[in-house]
Amino acid sequence: MKAVVLHGPENYPNNYEVMEIEKPVCGEDDILLEMKAAALCGTDKRIFTGGKTKGVRPDSVVGHEICGLIAEVGANVKGYSVGEKVAIANVIPCGHCSACLSGRENACLNRKAIGYEFNGGFEEYILIPKICIESGNVVKLPESVSFAAGALIEPLACCIRGLRNTGTGFNDTVLIIGAGPIGLMHLELSKIAGARKVFVSELDPEKREIALKLGADRVIDSGKEDIAAIIAEETNGEGVDRIVMAIGINALVDSTFKLAKKGGTVCLFAGFPKGKMSEFDPSVIHYNELNITGSTAYKRIDYLQAADMVKSGLIDLDAIVSAKFKLDDFREALDLHMSGKALKVVIEP
Repeated sequence: MKAVVLHGPENYPNNYEVMEIEKPVCGEDDILLEMKAAALCGTDKRIFTGGKTKGVRPDSVVGHEICGLIAEVGANVKGYSVGEKVAIANVIPCGHCSACLSGRENACLNRKAIGYEFNGGFEEYILIPKICIESGNVVKLPESVSFAAGALIEPLACCIRGLRNTGTGFNDTVLIIGAGPIGLMHLELSKIAGARKVFVSELDPEKREIALKLGADRVIDSGKEDIAAIIAEETNGEGVDRIVMAIGINALVDSTFKLAKKGGTVCLFAGFPKGKMSEFDPSVIHYNELNITGSTAYKRIDYLQAADMVKSGLIDLDAIVSAKFKLDDFREALDLHMSGKALKVVIEP
């Protein structure tokens, strides 16, 4: 079968290839999934360029935003049938480490994941192991949900975790920095949570247009407009209640803190380059009593709730799919993804 094999973190773009590998053998406790959609994300960008190496094995298949059809079911597996459409919650917590026991399974110290410890979505058939099935990470979907939307349940679940950490709720004013796929998901979720006004700051005009279509109350061209002046105007000089940094640019952290109101919350949601520092004025946090939080992965409840939102049509994930490529054309797909010009790029078998 065809697969995208990542040989190692060095020498991008020559460190991977589309090649023929052995089709996985479905064991008695496993499920064999026929991949129908696997989406690229910012984490994949860092994996292929060597910026993220933790858990990534040499000569393995990555890709963790996955949807497909069940091709085979092991003899000991109950509750699943061949032909069912399913999405995969790729993060599998151990359930017994200090993080899990304190209610932070998303930050599990011993977590395993499809796309890391187990081969991921950029291949024609994916072996879903017993540990993933028993953890409830294989989620059935109706025919009404597209394969692409099914794959995007995973990043939506991450955004739900981010929204919970940020505390966005009824009557809040919200600023989202960046209108990539993650920023747009945060926009939709903020509106669903009851935010009174959602502002989106973005350089790209096409992404600003999509943000407006998805419900942004005002979009800001951060390259030409004074974002501080606009936020002051829109909030009577108070600043916004909640801010989500959906782009990991260290140089923007200090100016972003200054846009929050007293007692407001700033979520550093995006992945930031490891080892690179940000300079900021701590007095802004001190005197304004700001709450600064991060967000990592998702809990299984976040994933299940994300799936329910997609099934019910409450959130539109197909709207942020901008391109689809076959496995054979993965290099072209990754190049487009790396360029930053597209929203979600989806790989099909």
